[in-house]
Amino acid sequence: MNGLNKGISKVEVSVKWDPSPTGEPAIDLDIVAATYLATDAQENPDYVVHFGSRSPDGTIYLNRDSKDGKGFGWDEVMTLELSRLNKRYARVMVGVAIQQGTGRRTFVGVTNPALRIREGYTVLSENDFGGVLGATATTVAEFARDGSGEWTFRPAVQGFDADPATFARIMGNGVGS
Repeated sequence: MNGLNKGISKVEVSVKWDPSPTGEPAIDLDIVAATYLATDAQENPDYVVHFGSRSPDGTIYLNRDSKDGKGFGWDEVMTLELSRLNKRYARVMVGVAIQQGTGRRTFVGVTNPALRIREGYTVLSENDFGGVLGATATTVAEFARDGSGEWTFRPAVQGFDADPATFARIMGNGVGS
């Protein structure tokens, strides 16, 4: 800790959306987090956390996973315990990807999507994906270590036209659609 600045410690990223109308294929949004080593903080994630996975050290994990937006409250929730993340990591990018199993789906076809990023009870960012309506995936946040080693937050909404696997690989390079 440098002076009184504690930096960002533990963050919750939440996404919700309304289910598809009856007879329409379900829409599945997935939160994705990519970690970057200090030696390669831009291009190649060291590992990616998404549905069905967690970080090797348990510091990034999905609390809730929805495949259709049905339910009450937030449909997808991911926790990032940044203060516990190994010092060799300098950056974590977080994004949201739309599963493309039923054909090309973009945010314009998602009913009432919402994003909330918070630390404890403090809301760091909220978004409705209105700026990325034509995208199939979007980054939503960047967490980076500052010069004192503390984590900082930057909203990073940038749309991509990529399937979820490709998005997870390229989301940290800053080249969206």
